[in-house]
Amino acid sequence: MTRRATVVAFAVLAAAATAAMAGESRPVVVELYTSQGCSSCPPADLLMGKLVQRKDVIGMSLPITYWDMLGWKDTLATEANTRRQKAYAAAMGHGGVYTPQIIVDGTRDVAGGRDEAVVEAVNAAVESRDRATDAAMLGNAAFSPSTEDVRSRDWSVPVSLMNTARHLRVAIGRAPELARKEHIDATVWLFRLRSSATVRIGRGENAGRTMTYHNVVSDIRDVGRWRGEAVALDVAPADPKAPPHDGVVVLVQQGGYGRVIGAAYLGQTPYYAQQ
Repeated sequence: MTRRATVVAFAVLAAAATAAMAGESRPVVVELYTSQGCSSCPPADLLMGKLVQRKDVIGMSLPITYWDMLGWKDTLATEANTRRQKAYAAAMGHGGVYTPQIIVDGTRDVAGGRDEAVVEAVNAAVESRDRATDAAMLGNAAFSPSTEDVRSRDWSVPVSLMNTARHLRVAIGRAPELARKEHIDATVWLFRLRSSATVRIGRGENAGRTMTYHNVVSDIRDVGRWRGEAVALDVAPADPKAPPHDGVVVLVQQGGYGRVIGAAYLGQTPYYAQQ
């Protein structure tokens, strides 16, 4: 590593450490699996437009491909999004996939058309996160059994993102001491996305409708592993042929498709992980 790169790496890791010391809460991650060909999806797409405005939420729309066979090829769908949804189904023990499906923090799925249930699940995740953050700020003070349980299960790790001249630098902090008693094996995912995409749908169940989709994921990459120690990762710049995007999201997720324990969003960036 060059001296400049070393300085930048320490700066990003310091930012992550500072966030942890300040008790900064990570955003709750909400993934919507949707399709232009699904007549039940527009209400969920509209709800995502509201969720992405919340400062305590990272919302992402992941258009899937299996509706394409019914008369309209989704112009935003990718096989990577479909694979991710199917992997969740396997991890959660579901018999199959459906749309619209919302997954909150990698652990709870809700039918996307049920606005009240979705908002309830998101708010519950925010409250759980805040309880864990408050408990962590108490340091080595005595804990009640319920608080101890919150600390052990709902802890988070700070994630910081920074553009350098040649890379996107991802810094992940160190796991809390109590969490380090657990076996930690998390995947670091990088998503590149478009903040907004408007599509006029020509055929299928939504023929004639014009829909706007929010934080649309067009690429997903596994960029590394995190096992509890602080780490900085460099992500290579995008290929010029890559689909347009104006933001990236990085998740630290237990077991690949389990609980999200770290998350960060960075807008207006041309970076992503190459194959």
